[in-house]
Amino acid sequence: MGVSLTKGSNVSLTKEVSAAGGGVLTDVVIGLGWDARTTDGTKFDLDASALVTGDTGKVLSDAHFVFYNNATSPDGNVVYGGDNRTGDGDGDDETITVNLAALGADVQSIKAAVSIYESETNGLTFGQVQNAYIRVLNKADGSEIARFDLGEDASTETALVFGEVYRNGADWKFRAIGQGYSSGLAGIAKDFGVSV
Repeated sequence: MGVSLTKGSNVSLTKEVSAAGGGVLTDVVIGLGWDARTTDGTKFDLDASALVTGDTGKVLSDAHFVFYNNATSPDGNVVYGGDNRTGDGDGDDETITVNLAALGADVQSIKAAVSIYESETNGLTFGQVQNAYIRVLNKADGSEIARFDLGEDASTETALVFGEVYRNGADWKFRAIGQGYSSGLAGIAKDFGVSV
């Protein structure tokens, strides 16, 4: 079990892996999970995405917005693991794999977001989503390094930045964010400089 974080807190992934005897951290898997409402109504399709940003806080290019229509960053180091359209089952619903060791020096962070597909059309918000979380795993051995369980206070939001893996000198850290957007995936994309 990894370090459990609260909104706004962070942890050094590099140091946690080293302290646990896991050697040098080279690759991580960002696991995202949730449970859609169990009452009757429109079915949910939540989608994970990753924004590969530079020191300006904006994506390096439109191609550095990794999601179901662009599953791999231009350098091949950030990969979207595929679309789970129902959120059914245990474990991570969607994943993003990041090769930290191969990322260029221009990459400062990988922000992980989740949005509700066709939220406006179907009248869906994160207020109807339960048990949402983000966790970071050491790809080498599958061990969980850090985890952030989001609260259920996003009653009007249709997209959320769950957290980010970011560079801090020679280390990689993880920050629990939980920032909501009522403008869906397009709102997140625009905020981080993606042309939509």
